Amino acid sequence: MNLNLQEFRDKVLACWLGKNIGGTLGAPFEWKRQVNDLAFYAQDLAGEPAPNDDLDVQLLWLIALEEQGVTLDAHTLAEYWTIYLTPHWAEYGTAKINMRSGLVPPFSGSLFNDYKDSCGCFLRSEIWACLAPGSPALAARYAYNDGMIDHGSGEGTYAEVFCAALESAAFVLQDIPFLIDIALSYIPPDCGVAGAVREVLAAHKAGKTWREARDAVLQNYRGLMAFNMRSQISDEDWEKGFGSGKRGWDVPSNIGMILIGLLYGEGDFGQSVCTAVNCGEDTDCTGATLGSLFGILHGTAGIPEAWIAPIGRKIKTACLNLGELGYYGSQLPADVDELTDRTLRLAQQVLSRFPGAITLGEAASDVFDVEQRVSLLSGPEMHELYANRSAAVFHFPFFDAAVDYGAEGPLAKDGIAKTVKVRVYNRYKIQANLGFHWYAPEGWTIAPARDGYRMSLPASLGDPLELTFQVTIPQMAAPSARAALEITIAGRPTIMLVPFMLLNGNV
Repeated sequence: MNLNLQEFRDKVLACWLGKNIGGTLGAPFEWKRQVNDLAFYAQDLAGEPAPNDDLDVQLLWLIALEEQGVTLDAHTLAEYWTIYLTPHWAEYGTAKINMRSGLVPPFSGSLFNDYKDSCGCFLRSEIWACLAPGSPALAARYAYNDGMIDHGSGEGTYAEVFCAALESAAFVLQDIPFLIDIALSYIPPDCGVAGAVREVLAAHKAGKTWREARDAVLQNYRGLMAFNMRSQISDEDWEKGFGSGKRGWDVPSNIGMILIGLLYGEGDFGQSVCTAVNCGEDTDCTGATLGSLFGILHGTAGIPEAWIAPIGRKIKTACLNLGELGYYGSQLPADVDELTDRTLRLAQQVLSRFPGAITLGEAASDVFDVEQRVSLLSGPEMHELYANRSAAVFHFPFFDAAVDYGAEGPLAKDGIAKTVKVRVYNRYKIQANLGFHWYAPEGWTIAPARDGYRMSLPASLGDPLELTFQVTIPQMAAPSARAALEITIAGRPTIMLVPFMLLNGNV
């Protein structure tokens, strides 16, 4: 299918305009559990947007893609995270501490992280959708690699996958119910995000008001508001019993608020973003994400100039290390127009590297037929996407290796055997006899052996090769311990080193 290049650029520009507008609109009301009464900006803006941490990480990903290429994964993104991202709050900070301890995604986002089910990554889904227009499976894969950095296998990652798939499909379809079906097909049906979405759909179908839909979401899918600060909860919501919740379990309800704005906004930009923000909760994120989605759906013609004029087209950052990003941030795009042009160049690279149903060209955009619409729904790729959600995956030419530390994660205790599973995926078309050798500190016991050989068949002929080891460390005297599994192939120059990192779990 052809997507007209100028039409695509217009939608990308509208995406970033909507992001700035929605984030600025919601900024003064962030993390307040209350019904707001907004019809326009509430703050004096002096012609510039509010600093937008919702956009910051996407600007960093833009630079990472330009520097490292469009085939990067979670490990490369994690390197940029630790160098350039400054916040230490909630999931951002926990992930950074974990990575500085040597943990890689998804363990960086899962271990000791009470906020893996919070909102820190769905707000950065747009870049993946813009790089993979009309290709929700590809957008979802990018988003999954992104989300696992600070949300591991939590609800936060599902939320980013949901949004990326929804936004990607919105480049080629405007059928809202079907777009939601597409996005739902890329996340587990029993997760909290999917439940909150279904709650909103049911309320809308039943003819309930947006306020009633909002209350239904908070009744069944709320987290603990702002560290349980009573001052952040309205008397009305307190009396409804909305003062309780699980700490950090925030993203299902906020995805619900985005859907409320989308469904009850009736195709009007101002009504849509204001409805989302008026629901309360993480209002800068919900407003920004809905503003982006609306821009993708309707292009710049759908965003009235009255919403653009008060904030202009600049980009203001909040949480990036500007001292290392060129000359005091000169690597960053100065405005949404530059961001759009750079996004477009990367999208062309992505669509060239991962050829699929969409091409960008000068001809008019085609219309998806029924068969093409159905093809946007997730198929086997969803199973593959989550097959290793509790394992770290390392990529090599022809092979992938997944390291799974079990339910307790990468923690080891003195003298207690730690079960470690290694799954090896043969991504090429020929079988191989793989040699395995452990490089481990003296005194470690590796069972059944430190050395061995196994046959690996191509994926088309069977399941991945799975090896189970019992690793026993006599004494965890340091905060962490490292080892590596070397995988080789006789007669070929192949050397794959799979790293292992175990933290001291004695206490």
